[in-house]
Amino acid sequence: MNTRLFLSILFGMTCLLSPQAYAGEDGLSILTSRCATCHNLKGPAPTSLKALWQRKGPDLFYAGNKYRHDWLVTWLQKPVRIRPAGMFYRDHIKPGPKHDVVDESTLKPHLRLNKADAMAVADALMTLKAHSNLVASEKLTPAPSPIGEMMFDKIYGCMACHQIEPGFGGMSGPEAYTAGKRLQAPFMLSYIKNPQAWDPKIWMPNKHVPADNIQQLVNYLIDLSKEDFSDEQ
Repeated sequence: MNTRLFLSILFGMTCLLSPQAYAGEDGLSILTSRCATCHNLKGPAPTSLKALWQRKGPDLFYAGNKYRHDWLVTWLQKPVRIRPAGMFYRDHIKPGPKHDVVDESTLKPHLRLNKADAMAVADALMTLKAHSNLVASEKLTPAPSPIGEMMFDKIYGCMACHQIEPGFGGMSGPEAYTAGKRLQAPFMLSYIKNPQAWDPKIWMPNKHVPADNIQQLVNYLIDLSKEDFSDEQ
């Protein structure tokens, strides 16, 4: 085989393996072929602790009721970790005298998409709308939240698991300071009201937060997400 022919064949094989080869593929096909090994696209949520611990990424079968489309498009092109210690905290913490030190070597980078594929996947995710009944009656009343931070940090103890800025707060849950950019307000209202309605075995406790306080918490999270923490990361 001459050198030119060999290089042509090699280049063709490389293209088949390259992420660019997926350009133009519809979003649902990308989800099925590239995301389904880590994400649950069809439901239901885990119904046992064993299944919950085996979860590799967040369930996506209700993504259309959870995420903001614009955030998905941006994040899928440049994914950054939202859970400092991965999906299951215990698996990614170093043993030793200092607590909450993440073993970065145990965490894998997320798939990165080009702009066209990110748009296609975001569009597809918006069609996955399981549990629409849980958000149908939820409506946020935008208002100042003078004690929202106190509720989050002190009254309900949310900071034990969630960070309100990079490096400040718990490590076992997703960061809170980007929640207002990532999540739809009706989802946040509903999830705080009853996490187990969405995820029966999730370890986030139901604090039985009164409706007015839930409004304050979500308004606080939205205001928090408007702060610029880029210099702290």
